[in-house]
Amino acid sequence: MSNWKKIINDSTFRYIDHSNTSELPSAMASFAADDALAISVGNNDSPPTARLWVHDQTIVLGIPDARLPYIESGIHFLHNHGYRTVVRNSGGLAVVLDDGVLNMSFIFPDVKKLGIHEGYQVMVDFTKHIFSDLTDQIEAFEVTGSYCPGEYDLSIQGKKFAGISQRRVKNGSAIQIYLCVEGDGSERAALIRDFYIHGLRGETGRFDYPTIEPETMKSLAQLLDTNLTVDNVKERIFDALSSLTKDVITDDLNEHELIEFQKRMEHMIDRNSKALGDLA
Repeated sequence: MSNWKKIINDSTFRYIDHSNTSELPSAMASFAADDALAISVGNNDSPPTARLWVHDQTIVLGIPDARLPYIESGIHFLHNHGYRTVVRNSGGLAVVLDDGVLNMSFIFPDVKKLGIHEGYQVMVDFTKHIFSDLTDQIEAFEVTGSYCPGEYDLSIQGKKFAGISQRRVKNGSAIQIYLCVEGDGSERAALIRDFYIHGLRGETGRFDYPTIEPETMKSLAQLLDTNLTVDNVKERIFDALSSLTKDVITDDLNEHELIEFQKRMEHMIDRNSKALGDLA
C-alpha cells in the first residue's frame, strides 16, 4: 500500500458535503470552517475529514492580490462582472470559484508527522486515484501561464485543471484543492488575466504577478471530452473514501466546532477588512 493510502486509511473518516451554497453561502465561511475543523481534528476531537464546498461567482484573492497598485480598479472590474471577492487565509493568488468548480479539503492531525510536501502529495495521489478510470495522464508541476501557479498544479497534457494550497492551524492541517470540473477553464483564466490588467495598469507591482495565458487552463470535462459534472466527482470522492477507509461518517459541524467557526469567521472578516477596506 502506498504512503498516501496509509494516511487516508484511518479506521474512521469524516465526510462533510457543503457543496450546497445555501449551507455556507460565503467562501469566507468555508475558510473559517476548515480552520475550525483543523483545530478539532488536530485535537483528536474529530477523525480525519474530507469537506466539499462550492461557491458561485466568487474570486478568491491572495494577500499579494490585495496589494496590487490599482486594486480598486481590479475589484470594481470583478464586481461589475457579477463576482464577489474574498481574501483567503491560506497561500496563493487569485482563483475563480463558480458552480462548475468543486473544492475539497482534506483535514489531518499531527502536523509534526505529516510534512508539508507529504500533505500536498496525498491530495495529488488521491486526485489521480479518483480519475484513474478516465485517465493516467494527470501530472503535478507548475503550469506557466495559469492563474495561481504553483508546484502542485494538476494538469493533463500541460493544461491545468486544479491547484492545491495548504493551511496549518495548531496541530491540524487543511490541504485544499480547487477542481475545475466543468465549464470553460480558459474563460475563467481570461477573467483573472483581465483582473490583473485592471489592477496593474502596466506597472509591475511589489509582487511577481503571473502573466496569464488563458489557453493554459481547461476544465476536466474539456480535457477528457466527457460530460463530467460536479455531482459525478462528489460521488467519486465518496466512493473512494468508502473503499479506502473502514468507516465513513457524515456528521456536520458540532456545537464546539461551531463556536470555533464563529471565532474564525470573525478573523476572516477582520482580515478582509484590513486587506480591502471599503472594497471588502
